[in-house]
Amino acid sequence: MKNNKKHLKIVLNSPLVLSFCVICVIALVIDSLTLGKANRLVFSVYRSSLKNFLTYIRFFTHVLGHASVSHMVGNLMMILVIGPLLEEKYGSRALLLVILITALVTGIAHFILFPGTALLGASGVVFAFILLSSAIGFRDREIPITFILVALLYIGQQIYEGFFVKDNVSQLTHILGGIVGAVCGYHWRKKGR
Repeated sequence: MKNNKKHLKIVLNSPLVLSFCVICVIALVIDSLTLGKANRLVFSVYRSSLKNFLTYIRFFTHVLGHASVSHMVGNLMMILVIGPLLEEKYGSRALLLVILITALVTGIAHFILFPGTALLGASGVVFAFILLSSAIGFRDREIPITFILVALLYIGQQIYEGFFVKDNVSQLTHILGGIVGAVCGYHWRKKGR
């Protein structure tokens, strides 16, 4: 007699998102083991000499570094909620492109505009994912009202906090990440992705 019971199995549903999260955890562990030197050397972006090759590496790797476990968990929770849906919709390559563009845009902006501070963390990627997910409903000559509301709420909040709240959060990174996500979503909608 055959056993027709179906067994549950765990599947690797989102390799890019899971890899990104694992790398962020590894970066935090390495930073802890080096007493903060890894973040300063590789996992944050700040004004440094353009002759130093690590300056260019940091334009991308700053999204992997985090200041604390709670900082990392906050970012990774959102990435793990939204990322798999986006990876399924657009594919791993496209989502990697969003991460890389977001890292580069936010890294260069911070390098130019904020010479006295360091930037690290994946919050720009989170905002890119949020706006990209809201753009999924784009159709020819139509903009979903949910996209407008998400853009107004998330980006509007960051603009408000940028002017009126003094904290260690880079609202510009959130805004730029959101813009990258929105532009990618609009562009891919036009290409029929």
